[in-house]
Amino acid sequence: MELITLKKILPQVDTELLKFIAKEAIEMDIPADTTLLKTGTYVQSVPLVVKGLIRVSRNEEDKELLLYYIHPGEMCIMSFSACCSNSASLIEAATLEESKILLIPSVKLREWITNYPTFNFYVYEMFNKRYLDLIDTIDQLIFNRLDERLYNYLKEKAIHLGNSHVNITHQQIATDMGTAREVISRLLKKLELENKISTSRNQVVVL
Repeated sequence: MELITLKKILPQVDTELLKFIAKEAIEMDIPADTTLLKTGTYVQSVPLVVKGLIRVSRNEEDKELLLYYIHPGEMCIMSFSACCSNSASLIEAATLEESKILLIPSVKLREWITNYPTFNFYVYEMFNKRYLDLIDTIDQLIFNRLDERLYNYLKEKAIHLGNSHVNITHQQIATDMGTAREVISRLLKKLELENKISTSRNQVVVL
């Protein structure tokens, strides 16, 4: 990874440390819809997103709930937490689109947090961002009706993808929201009648 690219995605981190990251991290190009981490596995390295988008979810038996997305310049903080505590992962992570990531060895992360205050602050920012994402997810689950949650989900998805045309199936939406496909299909029709969205085969347009 070129140093100039790292400076663009991690402007708050010391140049000296960026040189170490460029040297130690493993650069990988990952196709869309590729699982990076599964629940119960132990983390040896933490992904830092350079390009693309990673989806993080919580899976339990046959149920799944979308937690948040990881954008360029962000790392998977749940993976970071698991590797620092030497515990199994509680989440699953997968690429939503074709992505470029840097795999940072967990042993190096512990060292850099101790030696580089700017990196320590960056990690704190990531924890804070993910905390707010999880609070928003809890608020959606507790305080919003399912049709409101669905509309908010679609708007957020469009923002993350940078496109109001969201290519997605009813089953994928149901999986992300932890409900049944039939329920999603019914609610999509309701939102379409309210002129909030339009739908076609495997696509939703947020109006």
